[in-house]
Amino acid sequence: MIIDKQSDFDRKELTFAELDEGYSFRQAIAEAKRCLKCPKPLCRAACPIEHEIPQFIEALAKGNIGEATAIIARRSNLPAVCGRVCPHEKQCEGSCILGRKGESIHIGKLERFIADFDAEMGLTQPTVCSAPNKGKVAVIGSGPAGLTVAGDLTKQCYDVTVFDAQEEPGGILLYGIPEFRLNKEVVRREIKRIEMLGVTFRNGVLVGQDVTVDQMFAEGYDAIFIGTGTAMPKSLDLPGCDLAGIMQASYFLRVLALANSGSLSHREIPVSPGDKVAIIGAGNVAMDAARTALRVGASEVTVVYRRDKATMTALQSEYEHARAEGVTFCWMSSPLRYIGEEKVEALEIASMEMQEDGTVLDSGRRERLPVDKVILAIGQRPAARIVSTTRGIEVNSQGYVITREKPYGMTTRPGVFAGGDVVHEPATVVLAMKEAKKVAFGMALYIEAKKLMEECSK
Repeated sequence: MIIDKQSDFDRKELTFAELDEGYSFRQAIAEAKRCLKCPKPLCRAACPIEHEIPQFIEALAKGNIGEATAIIARRSNLPAVCGRVCPHEKQCEGSCILGRKGESIHIGKLERFIADFDAEMGLTQPTVCSAPNKGKVAVIGSGPAGLTVAGDLTKQCYDVTVFDAQEEPGGILLYGIPEFRLNKEVVRREIKRIEMLGVTFRNGVLVGQDVTVDQMFAEGYDAIFIGTGTAMPKSLDLPGCDLAGIMQASYFLRVLALANSGSLSHREIPVSPGDKVAIIGAGNVAMDAARTALRVGASEVTVVYRRDKATMTALQSEYEHARAEGVTFCWMSSPLRYIGEEKVEALEIASMEMQEDGTVLDSGRRERLPVDKVILAIGQRPAARIVSTTRGIEVNSQGYVITREKPYGMTTRPGVFAGGDVVHEPATVVLAMKEAKKVAFGMALYIEAKKLMEECSK
């Protein structure tokens, strides 16, 4: 077991307010002017959705926010979100040539500034198609993938309706990412702009229960997109797993989001002031859960991970934020069992040793970590509710929907498409958007061919 912590942080400073206040107008212009306007911009090549980064930065450097907004809108329906939560350090900013000589351009903060400034000043309005007559599309799920497909196809004059089981659209953006990283009013504002394009949202509709895919086709939809993500958390079935106090990170974060929005009482939050909390896992969700637990009053929060820091899946910046806020990390520590009578009281941990080939083995040493709550952040998998109520949609052995290359994103059921985390291992917001843009293109090709065949058969 390797203990990694910082002990000099004042937890009274922790709030749910968004931590990064963003740039002022003067700061944004100054940062934009640092761009070298590379003839072969590596930043754009590293962007999953191929943002026209040098172009919108140049427009911003000239003070033309409207033009910068229009350039961004050609590739993204969620610029204020991406500007906040995209892993820029691994993508555009990580490839910026200025990073080799000092400090990369803060591309994410510039994108965020443009989106926020445009919205606050009301500079531009979404262009609405006057006659959405190319076809009728249903989108299931209103996370990043679903919103991207809905926005892209509506811009091409398709009639799009988004179905979502929650009271509000937004998916993981609203219910899975903490407020201090992504202001929920920003999410609502982005969704409102997509709605202004002409997208219809039907909330509180559980597809597979309230309505099926077959019924959607019977209602006249030409194509259906499944973008429901990975709703089922993976479990860690250790001895004692039925003790009270053990929960999933997704559940914890969702309840907290609902409580903060007023939809639930704060008494429902499953972590109480003074609790000692263990987080199992070391991805970005684990960092979100750890930092959130501190904000609701946990006295101690410890991230437990069976490998070392170099192999964690969380962004380095997220780890650094968590550590700076007082989170303790137990590297090379593998949970063995939960200990307690009726509720969890401790976590037994095996100390692991790294081998030369990169594998980890049990050293035989045991430790007990006193805990009041354990939060699992070890990944999620897709729910089977839709595929189990629909004929012809095949999934792989892990439950991920199988799709084809032509037309891109179509499942084994003609007319039904899928994209985002329901098809791939859980990834980032922008990677879900990347896949969704490709699927939207495939859906447009499919509907066009379908309409042509219908015309030919008359």
